[in-house]
Amino acid sequence: MTGHAHSRRTVLATGAAVAGAALGAGALAGCAGGGQQGDDQQPPLPRGTRLASLDEVPVGSATSVTTSDGREVIVSRRAEDEVAAFSAVCTHQGCAVVAEESQLRCPCHNSTFDPFTGAVRGGPADAPLPAVEVTIEGNGIVTA
Repeated sequence: MTGHAHSRRTVLATGAAVAGAALGAGALAGCAGGGQQGDDQQPPLPRGTRLASLDEVPVGSATSVTTSDGREVIVSRRAEDEVAAFSAVCTHQGCAVVAEESQLRCPCHNSTFDPFTGAVRGGPADAPLPAVEVTIEGNGIVTA
């Protein structure tokens, strides 16, 4: 019986390793091009796509939004009239980063990013989050 359990464990471990390798390869393929994975896989958001209202992003903060086509984007607001946006896809292995008090953090491997520039603050990620061009129109933050 022990031999059978060992064989089952070996099969499960091998299957998990193969699945992990396949997922890792997909994530690595997505990271090709210096961390600009969203740029090659999806067309840019159409100009004027509303991401958030100014009320949803208080000055000095950042928030996660999901576009109508399912993309995860971080929208930040450094000053009353200064907004920025970035892909929420971590440039390390493709996990979704989350907005925290003073930084953006990847919950998978704890890479951290500046919420106003997308620059890497701490690895393992070594490429900034890809920028999404945005502007303010009325009370909305929209793609430029």
